[in-house]
Amino acid sequence: MVKTYLRYVKDSCFGVIASGNSNSVYNEEGTHIITPSLEDTKVWNIRTGLETACWHDVDNKAEVTSILRSPNKDDYAVGYSDGSIRIWRYSTNSLIITFNGHKSAVTALAFNNTGSYLASGSRDTDLIVWDVISEQGLYRLKGHKDQITGLKFLNLNGANHLISVSKDTLLKLWDLTTQHCIETLIGHRSEIWGLDVNKDETLIVTGALDQELKFWDIDTETLITGLDKLEMDAETESLKKAIKYRGSIARASKERVGTLKFHPSGRFLGCQGADRNIELFKVQSEEEIKKKIARRKRRQREKNKKSKGGKAEEKPVEENEKPTFADEIVPLTLIKASSKIKSFDFKTALNKDGSFNIMAALSNNSIEIYTSGLQSADQPTVQNAVIDLHGHRSDIRTLALSSDDEMLLSGSNNSIKIWNIHTKQCIRTLDSGYALCSAFVPGNKHVIVGTKTGQLEIYDISSSSLIESIDAHDGAIWSLQIRPDKKGFVTGSADKDVKFWDFQLVEDEKTGVRRLSAIHMRTLRMSDDVLCVRYSQNQKLIAISLLDSTVKVFYHDTLKFFLSLYGHKLPVLSMDISSDNTLIATASADKSIKLWGLDFGDCHKSIFAHQDSIMQCQFVWGTHYLFTVSKDKLVKYWDCDKFENIQKLEGHHSEVWALAVGKYGNFVVTGSHDRSIRIWKRTEEPLFLEEERDKEYEQMYNENAINDEERNNLPIGSGVENENGETMETDTQEVASAGKKTMETLKAGETILEAIEIYEDEKGKMEEYEQLKKITPGGNVPRPARNPYILALHIPDITPEEYVLREIKSIKSSELEEALLVLPFSKVVMLFESIAFWIEKELEIKLACRILFFLLKVHQNQLTATKTMMVTLNRIKAATKKNIQKQKNIIGFNLEALKQLKEEYDLERSAEFFDTEEPEETVTKKRKHIVVSQ
Repeated sequence: MVKTYLRYVKDSCFGVIASGNSNSVYNEEGTHIITPSLEDTKVWNIRTGLETACWHDVDNKAEVTSILRSPNKDDYAVGYSDGSIRIWRYSTNSLIITFNGHKSAVTALAFNNTGSYLASGSRDTDLIVWDVISEQGLYRLKGHKDQITGLKFLNLNGANHLISVSKDTLLKLWDLTTQHCIETLIGHRSEIWGLDVNKDETLIVTGALDQELKFWDIDTETLITGLDKLEMDAETESLKKAIKYRGSIARASKERVGTLKFHPSGRFLGCQGADRNIELFKVQSEEEIKKKIARRKRRQREKNKKSKGGKAEEKPVEENEKPTFADEIVPLTLIKASSKIKSFDFKTALNKDGSFNIMAALSNNSIEIYTSGLQSADQPTVQNAVIDLHGHRSDIRTLALSSDDEMLLSGSNNSIKIWNIHTKQCIRTLDSGYALCSAFVPGNKHVIVGTKTGQLEIYDISSSSLIESIDAHDGAIWSLQIRPDKKGFVTGSADKDVKFWDFQLVEDEKTGVRRLSAIHMRTLRMSDDVLCVRYSQNQKLIAISLLDSTVKVFYHDTLKFFLSLYGHKLPVLSMDISSDNTLIATASADKSIKLWGLDFGDCHKSIFAHQDSIMQCQFVWGTHYLFTVSKDKLVKYWDCDKFENIQKLEGHHSEVWALAVGKYGNFVVTGSHDRSIRIWKRTEEPLFLEEERDKEYEQMYNENAINDEERNNLPIGSGVENENGETMETDTQEVASAGKKTMETLKAGETILEAIEIYEDEKGKMEEYEQLKKITPGGNVPRPARNPYILALHIPDITPEEYVLREIKSIKSSELEEALLVLPFSKVVMLFESIAFWIEKELEIKLACRILFFLLKVHQNQLTATKTMMVTLNRIKAATKKNIQKQKNIIGFNLEALKQLKEEYDLERSAEFFDTEEPEETVTKKRKHIVVSQ
């Protein structure tokens, strides 16, 4: 009989406030912050410091790399490391649209001024423009030779342009009407990392690896003028350029630019480098510039007066001095954060006193909020709030569960945190040393932590205080375990000692109150550094792993040597003994786990388990099921009786350091270098090993098939090597389709293919039925049975053409074009017949026309060469012309009606405004009746 197991699935992920591979942004009101949290996006309330929402897509495992707020104030575009883009609605916390087009991480996003179009730039050097309303990709623009780092639309005064910057040092201006690059400027001599455009779209700022910010003027007239109407530039004797270099200002930071952003008001500019500082600049108004020049003239006159009697030369005062670029943008202040800054954002609205709020997402998994631009000369910037409670500042090195599985302890450098397992809320944060191992003391009121410096720290959870710190070892304490009799514990250290401790209540010298302490009982000296110590559940044996790659087993009571387990090529980093005391599992840095019998020390099986060092392993109580975690980012579930891998749990984005298994295996907790804590919950869903292996092979095959097909279809010159291993070079097109072939688009194509085959089958049956009807006397021929798929819809009058339309409508709009490319030409011919039916019957005219025009564009040569298609195409042409004109009339009528409604609304509002204003006579009359009494 086939053995079944129960499946583990991801239950929750917490501990990450803001991951470092993406920017964070304010919401429109400035009350909440939207931050990346590995593959999720989280919303934090600034006032309470609590998480209010989590945007999670179950189909996504890729990390967030870019976030942008839409001009409609409610939608947010989120780019991911696999090249996908998802648009989330803030008010409902729901996913609206998914776009797939890029082959690698999305690094830049930009909305146009209405939010109807979205531009995305990626590490794959491509730039894609998406239509958010119709949920489809419009086109892909190629031209950059390295990662795109910044994008901005230019939409004012009728312009339809896009600016892009890249690590290839180029700044490009794209005309979206003609879909090509019209200007290329060498922006900097090094990689450009930042771009922004001011509110009026007259000034561009760029930042790179160098220590200056460069500014560029935008000539709007030249931008919107056609090429044939452009005038010659008298200075350069060439066509006028839309973008001209204006000037530069120096930065204080020597690091590369991280984020470069104008305040929405246009009055301030912020620049953040790859360090702890945000430099703020003020954009001066014309009046402020005039005052500055006047002050400069006055100071020069005073200097000239003083220098008349001395040797210094007088400098002439220019009465008609023109302002320089340095007068327009001046340094305001410098914000210094507590750690390296990953990104920052301005709050949209200014405060009443003219100051503004700024949010900084730090590399240590925290967020700081500042108010800057204050009138105080001593303190122009103050810190308002910090969001740091619900996450560690560094990677998680140890995890421990309480005996009742209600609380979780996580430890990192400088702090330990106690979490409620059910609510996932942090209930205690305690300062500590560099925690390497930890455990709950029996009773769950205290915790004990072993540190890198050799201290044992005992904490009282209820009072959140350190009770005692014991200098236990001279080296790092790598392992700690509570004795099975709950009366003490054992520690293993890099100083080659294994020490045995007993719990004891002692009287505090200061307060006189009895408190918990640990008394050292005995020491076992080893020949090498101790990496891990484990008791057998009956407390008869103790296993000790050493730096020399061996495991020594001793009797606990006499400390006499019992067994030596050798076979690993690198040190054993973790081990565990099963609850029935028969098996010991050792996990090593050599990427393998070995299973040994504790009776004779024989190796039952050696399994190559992971692709990197295995950091921890632990048995599920009462079974021989084993969990392992590794630096290859995976958690694996094993059957140690059959030596099979039951399940592979993917989710972490960095090395997994720590593992804790619930008492009876109901859940598993893992902690990682990415600062996340993940809980994997056991479900009631059965799992079969054969099915699991088949899924893995199918996934591997599909991924390889897509990659191979993409590689074979790539144009020459796109980096593909030929048979001799040489890179083929030639010019590539500047414009291409926006879609990308994925498993979803292939499945969608198969859905259309199946629907067309059913349509063919139904049509064939009906033709046979009609012929039989003519031949048979009386025409008494039974109707043919309908296809089971059509019958399953329970729509009796549905035609085969309507069934095809229904199936196509079920496909995501953003995946439709790529799905249609899967169809062979023979099926495309059949689809044209369905399209003719849809248009004649006025069914989904917009969708029908979209499919029609795409297929005509793709299969133009084959269609013109197929004479049998002429009848169908002429039929479609006649019906399309008629129905599109009808659609245009409806749209025109609706537009005029909306304009009329707007005019009426404006008139009503203005009338109400004038009616509420009181005449001046009435106001003066009222004032005469006021009596002031003293």
